Order: sequence, then structure tokens, then C-alpha cells
Amino acid sequence: MTRTPIIEMHGINKNFGHVCANENVDFILQQGEIHAIVGENGAGKSTLMKILYGLYQPDSGNILYNGKPVTISSPRKAMKLGLGMIQQHFTLIPAFTALQNIFLGKETVKQGTLLDVNRAEDEINELADQLGFDVPLNIPIESLPIGTQQHTEILKVLYHGADILIMDEPTAVLVPQEIEGLFECMRNLKRKGRSIIIITHKLDEVMTIADTVTVMRRGKTVATCPIVDTDPNQLAEHILGEQIHQSEIDRKEIENVNPILNIEDVTISSDTDKKLLHRINLDVFSGEIVGIAGVEGNGQTELVEMLTGLRKIQSGKITLNGESIANASSAEIRKKKMAHLPADRHRHGVSLNNRIDENFIIGKHQQTLFSHNVLLKSKNIQRFSMNALDKYQIRVRDIADPIKTLSGGNQQKVVIARELSGDPLLIIAAHPTRGLDIHAANFVHTRLIQARNRGKSVILVSSDLDELLYLCDRIAVMYNGKIVGIVKPDNINQRELGKLMLGLSSEELDTS
Repeated sequence: MTRTPIIEMHGINKNFGHVCANENVDFILQQGEIHAIVGENGAGKSTLMKILYGLYQPDSGNILYNGKPVTISSPRKAMKLGLGMIQQHFTLIPAFTALQNIFLGKETVKQGTLLDVNRAEDEINELADQLGFDVPLNIPIESLPIGTQQHTEILKVLYHGADILIMDEPTAVLVPQEIEGLFECMRNLKRKGRSIIIITHKLDEVMTIADTVTVMRRGKTVATCPIVDTDPNQLAEHILGEQIHQSEIDRKEIENVNPILNIEDVTISSDTDKKLLHRINLDVFSGEIVGIAGVEGNGQTELVEMLTGLRKIQSGKITLNGESIANASSAEIRKKKMAHLPADRHRHGVSLNNRIDENFIIGKHQQTLFSHNVLLKSKNIQRFSMNALDKYQIRVRDIADPIKTLSGGNQQKVVIARELSGDPLLIIAAHPTRGLDIHAANFVHTRLIQARNRGKSVILVSSDLDELLYLCDRIAVMYNGKIVGIVKPDNINQRELGKLMLGLSSEELDTS
């Protein structure tokens, strides 16, 4: 007897203006399965799941829940049906405790009006025990490790009654040990009959955790199959619509003599005198990529901010090509030939509502090439933009369109084209491939290695350990605001790197 799927989506269509995000998409989820959705940026994965969760309404098509047609008009309606969504960027309130975050919106009361916090805490502790979570409920979220914050998100959606979990890039900020814990949690949920949908670009993880995989390309479903009937290469070919040709870029041997960047005994404290960075020492030479590894919240953000002029230091020295840049402004540092690929391209990399060509000259608009007496030279800007579009293979409909109409990968290419156009000495790349598909990520990797081969210095901050081990000449590991190890990729594996990131190594390490 064939089981009725818990979710069926048939003939889903969704357009945003002239852009077709979903075209006649079918998707079926069985009860008690882990179903992965993969595809390039802009393939329509997130749009489809936002329709399922009630954030978007389809232009046409049907959704069935346990075989019955439903209209999911809002996330509130989705939650009533037992759907919960865990976003890639957590939706927790940093100042609230884990307990407060979890029962917010489903407050237990006694005597009609009083919050019954003890009862809620007992129920959440029981749920956490069932999942094997160790979440300190009475500590503010901002003080908890990233992995524990994710457990809090999972507890929240389950406490609110979710039987179906939608997880967007769930492993993006986790170290290997935390990923293993998350996968065990997902298996426990599956054993209890719950269903899980994961959106991811990591094909090795799909093969490890999923029962079924659906591939989307250009808004359409191109393949759905049990995981036992496929492999990573086949999935990649479905995603790209062509055979995969792996091309290794030669890494030139470059003699390092004098550091381009020197960081000496740099300390930064918070308003409460907590050491955000504590006596940081690091040299970066020409022709090398130095990785910065660490669980989020251990000083990587502050390191990038102080190097790019966004945060002042309390003590120490920073020199770029022999000149001090300590506490200099972002504009002053940019003039000294530092490029910055920011972690959050929407907030710090592009201006979403501005034209594509205008985004190519952000921070460069005062250069004589692009302006004269505060008037912009439109023809020069368009010529520069068209050359960059061709050189970086950026697909656009019209350069006058807002940059928000581009996929995440093409937005990132615009940032890279702009930042590398000034022939920088030092490139700060913070999570440059987070959320990017195979093609876009490979493009970024190629550009960083090419810059290294031309003698440029690169600092690469990433939570993707495969990326760090593949790209970097050396990796500096940060924990609790300190550099606790500087290692060479050939001398360390993912698990050992993860232990350093979690502070499990008692001695500082330098095998450089």
C-alpha cells in the first residue's frame, strides 16, 4: 500500500516581475524522511520553500498536506500545520536567554495571566533530553556557541509544534564536531517520525544525511531520486546541466621575504572591558593566502573590522607595506591598496536598490575616471562595467537594473570585480563563498589563487574547513579572541582543525 506523502507541491509557478523563480515545480516529502534540495544560486530552492512556509504566495499550483489541499497564506498558518523553518541566519534575540527565545510566542500561563516559566522550562528540558541537546536555558543567546544557538533554534520550532523542519544551509557556520552532532539530531528526529527538508550546496553532506534529493536548475525540478541511486558527480552534473571538468590551478612558489601586513600585539576590548582581541600577532607575506579559522564569535569579525578601518584598537601596531594603518579610516586604508570582500554582501558589499553599473564604482566614484566636479561620467562608468561583466562572466539583463535582481553568485562577482580592479596589495576576503553554488564558489577560488600567484597577499576568513585546507598556505586558528595556532594545511586534518577551533588544544601551536 502506497503511503500518502505528508507534503505535495504540484505545478508551482512564481514570478517576480520578468524573472521566473519557479516554473511548474513538483516536490513531494514523505513522513519520516530527510529530503535535500540542491541547485545553483537562483535555481529557485529558497523561493519554493518560502512558498511552502507561507512567506510567498504561488502564482499558480497546489499544495497538499496529508493528501488534502491547503492554502498556506502565512508562516502562522504554516506553523499551525506543523511546519517550522530554521533560517541560515538565526532569528534569535541576542539579549534574551535561550529559554525566553524558545517560548516567545507560545508563552505558558498560570492563573490566567502569569507566565509559568517553570513549566515551560521543564517541557523544554524534556525535549532537549530527548534530542541529546545540552542547552543552558538561562544564559543569553549572545553568550552561547554557534552550535548551541542552532540547537536553540531547533528546540524553538519543535516546542512550537513542528513536525516538518525546513533547514536552510544548516551546517554553514559549524565545525566538523558540531556537524556530526546536528546530523545525529536529525536522525533522532527522523526516528521519531518527523520530516526534514534541507537546502544545501554541500553534496558530500547530502550523501551522508539525506534519504532523497531533489535537484533544481533555473527554476525547474530536473531530478528527484533516492540518495542510494546517485553520487556527488552525478548531482553536480544535474545542478550545472553539463559534465564536470575539474581544473586545478597551479600554485606558484613565491619566496616570502618581508611581510606586506604586520599585526603586532593588537588588543581590542568591548565596552565592558571584555577582550575581543587579545595580543594578536600575525604576519602576511606577498604571494600567500593566510586563512582565519574559528567558530563564529571568537574574534574573526573584530579582526576584519580593525583591518578595514571599521573598529579602533586599544593597543598594538598594524602596518601595511611598511606604513601604519592602525585606527586609520576605511577610505585611508583603501587608498593604501587594501581590498575588502565583506562577509555580508547585502549590508556592506552592494547597494541593493542601485543600478548594477553604479555598484561597480562604490568607493571609487571620486576617481577622475568616474567623476569630475562631483558629476559622474556615465559613459566611463558604463564602459568600465561592461568590461567587468565580460571579464567576470556576470549574467545580467540590463546594467541599469537594480543589483538586487541578480543571483547571489553574480552579486558576489560584482563585488570581486570592483575590489580587485585597483590592483590591491592585500585582499581581505570574509566568507567569500558562503551560500554560493559550485560554479560561483569555484570562480571565487580561482580569482583568489590567481591573485596570490601574482604576488598579492590574501587573508581568507571562512567557516568552510574544506575551503581553508584547499586554498590556504597557512591557517591561523582563533579561539576566545586569541590566535591559538598557526598551521599548514598539509600538517592538519579537519578534525584536528576543529579541535583547535573549539579550544580543545591546551597548547598554542605553530607549525608554520
